Amino acid sequence: MSSEAKQLVQSSGIERRSLFLEVLSKHYELIFAIASGIFILTGWMLDKNNYPSASVAFYVLAFLIGGYAKAKEGIEDTIAEKELNVEMLMIFAAIGSAIIGYWTEGAILIFIFALSGALEAYTMNKSQKEISALLDLQPEEALLLLNGKERKIAVAQLQIGHIILVKPGERIPADGLIVRGETSVDEAAITGEPIPNDKKVGDEVFAGTVNLRGSMEVQITKPSDQTLFQKIIRLVQNAQSEKSPSQLFIEKFEGTYVKGVLITVAIMMILPHYTLGWSWNETFYRAMILLVVASPCALVAAITPTTLSAISNGARHGILFKGGVHLERLAFLKAIAFDKTGTLTQGKPIVTDVIVREGLSEEELLHITASIENHSTHPLASAIVQYAKKTYNIQMSTPEQMEDITGFGLKGTLNGIVYKIGKANFIGENADLFAGSAAERLAQQGKTIVYISDESEILGLIAMKDVLRKESVEAIRELNMLGIQTIMITGDNEQTAHAIASESSITEYYASCLPETKVQTVKALKEKYGSVAMVGDGINDAPALATASVGIAMGEGTDVALETADVVLMKNELSRLAQAIRLSRRMNTIVKQNIIFSLSVIALLICSNFFQALALPLGVIGHEGSTILVILNGLRLLQANK
Repeated sequence: MSSEAKQLVQSSGIERRSLFLEVLSKHYELIFAIASGIFILTGWMLDKNNYPSASVAFYVLAFLIGGYAKAKEGIEDTIAEKELNVEMLMIFAAIGSAIIGYWTEGAILIFIFALSGALEAYTMNKSQKEISALLDLQPEEALLLLNGKERKIAVAQLQIGHIILVKPGERIPADGLIVRGETSVDEAAITGEPIPNDKKVGDEVFAGTVNLRGSMEVQITKPSDQTLFQKIIRLVQNAQSEKSPSQLFIEKFEGTYVKGVLITVAIMMILPHYTLGWSWNETFYRAMILLVVASPCALVAAITPTTLSAISNGARHGILFKGGVHLERLAFLKAIAFDKTGTLTQGKPIVTDVIVREGLSEEELLHITASIENHSTHPLASAIVQYAKKTYNIQMSTPEQMEDITGFGLKGTLNGIVYKIGKANFIGENADLFAGSAAERLAQQGKTIVYISDESEILGLIAMKDVLRKESVEAIRELNMLGIQTIMITGDNEQTAHAIASESSITEYYASCLPETKVQTVKALKEKYGSVAMVGDGINDAPALATASVGIAMGEGTDVALETADVVLMKNELSRLAQAIRLSRRMNTIVKQNIIFSLSVIALLICSNFFQALALPLGVIGHEGSTILVILNGLRLLQANK
């Protein structure tokens, strides 16, 4: 055999060993549980064929292999926390069964306990699947364009301002803006939506999404560790480490309960012999059954798998919870307060109405206005310029002179004529009367008015508005159907607030609110309704988000809002809010089902044992079977119900 062939064989062998070790480390609890089951079956068959010594040897192997993971966990936790736990109870129960000669029952107890542990591990792995999937989607290299040449570099080396080339079929390595090219992008990894989005110059793209159609050049806008992609990963990781109040209560309750069980078992090993006339063998046997059936395994497993499954479900649909505590609280909300700008509305003004004087066309008015406004950075100016380009494809002229008069508007000279663009009091005393006082009607609709005049008269007006998101009305309706009061808190004036509230079917609103006023309003709403959420996206919303019972941020909001919030709606879709509340209520329902079921089973088994109507095998099956059922019930939340 040649040296190359030997190296190939060695390499293949190393790969197989590596793959085997990877599978073993990921699924060792399940593998050990199955091995334990095989040893139990072998021991039982040997026992039936009169090989008692050999059967005991296989039962011992079943104890050691099956109980390894849980025994290791129980002993380590006991040493670290100086508190007995459920795992230690199971170890004592299995050893006690073996002492009184019930090797099969003790081994079955270990097997089912190991199997339930494997199921819990599966739940944890399943809940982390989104993180693993996202990490796999993160490109490691990018194609940097520098001085007209292409060069591959590590994504971590990308800097803000760099231009990268993304070819069809490639994943986008970093967040940025398209500076050249048009394409369609599959953003399912970020938003959960399967329909690709069309992208053109100026549109934002995100790391981890797929460029489907054409080549594009992207200017980097965020460092690789601050991308939306990385934020999702960190939010999900944080959510998995935090515990809900129910879970914390059960964990606190567990230590006291275990001590109580051990004390009761110790009493039962002696007292029934003298008070009820049981034999010593029967007394010890019943004490061991009590040790098995009274262990709160199902109770402990009632919450964690369910919570992790719900967090995983939410992450798949673009709803990121920063912990089980916030997910649990959503079910108890009585009211939700919304910021207006960027939350209920799109967050940027668009032109809604253009009114011109007789003898002048709309296109002519927009040409004049856009040519002057093109030299301003004001959001209203940008809205007018975009509207002019989109509606008439206007080619703008360059003003000979331009002056920005702060607080009022612009004055510009175009083709020798001086034009003024701005508020009514900047244009002239009679501006409000233009076009039959149309401005008054438009203002009542919450619109901002910009007038345009030349040296002799008013030429027209342009009305703009920060319009509602398409889904806002439906989202409000869904929340009201869930019995939740919807409220709007905004810094805008009374007229604008009233108009937006009416359009979105919100009956309670608070206008002209500064950041500190928003906090006071949220506090007042908590006194009025009890549990209140706040939804926002801006820096000015952050104090109110922190004050609310649950703070909810829009995914495209400011970093401060995202950091402060407890829940993040990644795609800015308010419809996800009702989905999150339904998920929370469903989770709490399943947790209640699990707790009631597990306590009922424990009570039934204890009573049956006290009346000597329960054999150890049935106690093992009843107790551990209920644990498995509880875990499987929690796993139902992995299903993608909307």
